[in-house]
Amino acid sequence: MAAAAKRGKNDLPPPIIVKKVTVVAAGHHGGAWKVAYADFVTAMMAFFLLLWLLGATTEKQRKGIADYFTPTLVKMKDASAGSATGLLGGSSITEADNYPNRAGQTGTRALTIPRDATGGPKEGSGNIKKMAHMKDTLEAKLQASEKLRRLAKQVRMVDTTEGIRIDLVDDVDFSMFMLGTTVLTPDASQLLRVIADTVRAEGGGLTVRGHTDALPWKSGGGNNWSLSAGRAEATRQAMLRAGIREDRFFRIEGVADRELLVKDNPQDPRNRRISILMMH
Repeated sequence: MAAAAKRGKNDLPPPIIVKKVTVVAAGHHGGAWKVAYADFVTAMMAFFLLLWLLGATTEKQRKGIADYFTPTLVKMKDASAGSATGLLGGSSITEADNYPNRAGQTGTRALTIPRDATGGPKEGSGNIKKMAHMKDTLEAKLQASEKLRRLAKQVRMVDTTEGIRIDLVDDVDFSMFMLGTTVLTPDASQLLRVIADTVRAEGGGLTVRGHTDALPWKSGGGNNWSLSAGRAEATRQAMLRAGIREDRFFRIEGVADRELLVKDNPQDPRNRRISILMMH
């Protein structure tokens, strides 16, 4: 009995094992599928809306809807005005220009033209028909002689937000004025008479703006500000002599070389130009 008591005293109690069970909820898969599903539903809704519009509208109504969503057409103008061949060769408001110039320098001009040809006084819309008529009239007048046909490449018509602008642009083969003066060359005087004859039949006020290149002057020789303003005034005087009423002139401006046509080359001859704006 003593032996049994001794064994009981040395024996350890059985270990207690505790088992912990952790319950893990189902993992979160994210919400990316919701975005994809929403995109799919939106696309399907737009598709069925398109099908409904095709079935519920006339051809004329569908054309109107298409015109409303048609983006504007932007074309980069490679140079200034006109091309080397053809009457008013580059005067199209959507084709690139190609003027002869030293070392082949080119400028860029962006011209925005909404595809619809109707609307209010916005760029490229309200004046398209009027400008097309003027262009046809001017082309017919420039066919009168070989010299005028040669000078036609110096003329460019541009539709702007203010009205129709006619640019008369110099190049390496043609100058509107004697070098460094406000004296019109004989060719320029003849060209201005044709321009004035075309403009006289149209309404609207006129603004004449003179531009120069950035060629430096000799010390004390003058400045481009007075030269550009003087050339604008000389152009106005020539148009007065050609029959334009004085009360049609709204503003005469000289901007020197601050509005370059060929910005990469300020001394390019195409920067020398006269702009005649026929306002709405």
